[in-house]
Amino acid sequence: MAPQRFHEQFDQIQRSMPDVPLAMGPDDSAEFMYEKGVVLVRDGEEARIVEDTVRAHFTAAPDLDQEQIRRAGPQANRSGITRIRVGDPGEGGRDTDRAVAHALRSVREHESRAGQRMVARNHVVHIAVNACPGDEPVPAPLSEPPNPAAAGTPHDPDTAVGVLVVDTGLVHDYRACGLLSHTGGDAQVLECDDQGVLQQYVGHGTFIAGLVAAVAPNTDITVRGSLNDAGAILESEFGERLFEAVDAGGWPDVLSLSAGTSNGRTDGLLGVENFMRELREQRTLLIAAAGNNASAAPFWPAAYADLPGWEDSVLSVGALRSDGESGACFTNHGPWVKVYAPGERLTSALTGFDAPVPYVYQHSTYEACRYGFSYGCTCRHPRHSGVLSDEGNAAKPDQVMFEGYAQWSGTSFATPVTAGLVAAHMTAHKETDPRAARRQLLAADAEVAQVRGARVPALRPPTWRPVPVVRLGPGL
Repeated sequence: MAPQRFHEQFDQIQRSMPDVPLAMGPDDSAEFMYEKGVVLVRDGEEARIVEDTVRAHFTAAPDLDQEQIRRAGPQANRSGITRIRVGDPGEGGRDTDRAVAHALRSVREHESRAGQRMVARNHVVHIAVNACPGDEPVPAPLSEPPNPAAAGTPHDPDTAVGVLVVDTGLVHDYRACGLLSHTGGDAQVLECDDQGVLQQYVGHGTFIAGLVAAVAPNTDITVRGSLNDAGAILESEFGERLFEAVDAGGWPDVLSLSAGTSNGRTDGLLGVENFMRELREQRTLLIAAAGNNASAAPFWPAAYADLPGWEDSVLSVGALRSDGESGACFTNHGPWVKVYAPGERLTSALTGFDAPVPYVYQHSTYEACRYGFSYGCTCRHPRHSGVLSDEGNAAKPDQVMFEGYAQWSGTSFATPVTAGLVAAHMTAHKETDPRAARRQLLAADAEVAQVRGARVPALRPPTWRPVPVVRLGPGL
């Protein structure tokens, strides 16, 4: 990802978390973001061992301040982890965190003896993964129906499939969209700023609910606003929020999650360990986005689909490009991604049903293409249909008006499309086990797509319409 683009997105997330100094890592590679000066450990005996080990290491190093080391979170909680402060969060820049690096290094011998990781960074979990959105929403033509279009299956309250969406919540006027008549949940905390401009990722949860409802009308959808800080949350809080979401309405049939993070490892996230263990013992199927940075590195929690013991309870989803023939250039990939579904230039409900709402493009797809991306993104296709900022730094960004529906791209949206297909299969085949429905669906309905030279399983909803790929220039 281009440094300029990453730093801009980094700044937006930092503004949404003003009390949490953030760093990018590892080093300045922009693979993920995390809380400066803090590490995560399992609570209990491991926390004591880590705290003592880090303090001893820092005491032996004259340039490290062992006075900073102290517990910075609850001693115990349901997610099973606690924060330990190891350094001054205000020290160094966003790409420098010597204290955390030394803390991780100091525990390696203990980890080797224990045969498992004992300490980790406190990562930022985000709906735009490394803070690079697959695209930005643009207003859909008023004459254009949702894509995928609404299936004709009637809603039956006695057999409706329960779908939980953990995301940004719902916009205030979502009930004006008939497609969302069987949707409820949390309201978006703050939709607009003082100038009436939509905040970053407002409408994301509503858009996702619209995709589920279109593919599978016989669903009862609940959208939780767990990711209200510009689509972001700290790993230390993420497990608790997931538990709260299922506690509020019980474990659903399907849990759709379009957020996560890479962490440079292949053994998951400490912050969701307890939740993932409990998920494994339930009947719920977690359908999780594979990420938008075109990387083959595992992205969590989606990559749990490739870990022994979770193969049946987690389905990781990558995105197909607008014509449905191959992987979208932004999608993460690799053997840990178990299925691909349309995720580019989809049309669904967003906001502005009661009255048009202005949206300021802070970063246009066209601008992103100029910056260049090492990971790839939808800047290669398509060009926005809205008015874009010009080459210079305009004093006032251009604005477009949403009147209900939008077009958007990202693995965020391939995920609810897949969730809808599982739910629709449950209804059509009177299947009450979502994990069995997943197996049956992939066995009976999966087609084939090409992703970076590999043949992969792909699911395409019957009501989805392929859209020609639009390229911006030679070689793009």
